[in-house]
Amino acid sequence: MKKDRSRSVVPQPVGDEMVKLDGVGIKFCLSSEKLDSLKEFFIKFIKKDIHYDEFWALRDVSFTLKKGDRLGVLGLNGAGKSTLMKLVAGVYSPTEGKVSRQGVIAPLIELGAGFDMQYTGRENIYLYGSVLGYSKKFLDEKYDEIVSFSELEKFIDVPMKNYSSGMRSRLGFAIATVVEPDILILDEVLSVGDAKFRKKSEKKVTDMFEKGVTVLFVSHSIEQVRRICNKAMILENGKMTDFGDVTEVCDRYAKATEA
Repeated sequence: MKKDRSRSVVPQPVGDEMVKLDGVGIKFCLSSEKLDSLKEFFIKFIKKDIHYDEFWALRDVSFTLKKGDRLGVLGLNGAGKSTLMKLVAGVYSPTEGKVSRQGVIAPLIELGAGFDMQYTGRENIYLYGSVLGYSKKFLDEKYDEIVSFSELEKFIDVPMKNYSSGMRSRLGFAIATVVEPDILILDEVLSVGDAKFRKKSEKKVTDMFEKGVTVLFVSHSIEQVRRICNKAMILENGKMTDFGDVTEVCDRYAKATEA
């Protein structure tokens, strides 16, 4: 059977191209039918009575990021920003087009989504770390650093169900940023925790910039995008409507959203 290459993620960019999207789109099938049981689902499935509506979360998105580029992704809720981040991270595969990337990727998306609420913070460091692809040996070596950065020394042996959402996010951020990535994906994560931790987490991210990391950054704050990024793009209803210099794109986005 011939492989459908239109759905594959191909890690083969050229030269110092770290991320490249070529005509990328992703389609979801939405069903509005209410099925009360698995049996009813299979009956309708066999009879081909289940109807889906096609929804393109992204369509015809193309851009290239080179080593050291920091891209700010702007757009209203539902524009496709988080879907784009998950495509680049490899969580989703494109329905059409190609995604190419190279190097170690640190995806800071939905921090702590892999936590188990019944386990302690200590146990979740190893659980979430394994989800992110870290070895036990690596986590053993970085354990003290993770705990220290999260500032959860007194709570590390407390079950996660007793953590606040801010505490979970702090631990998730500390685990996800313990690597030295080539590509860093940030989806609204610099707004987690209190003001002190936000400042601390932003400093850790900006320190990575000095090492030439390539960044994709989603934020509702235009000023944060201006401060962190050198490029910006605007997504609107799943389509890229603008891409270029961060100052110029942010100016146009600010003007459009003020209208």
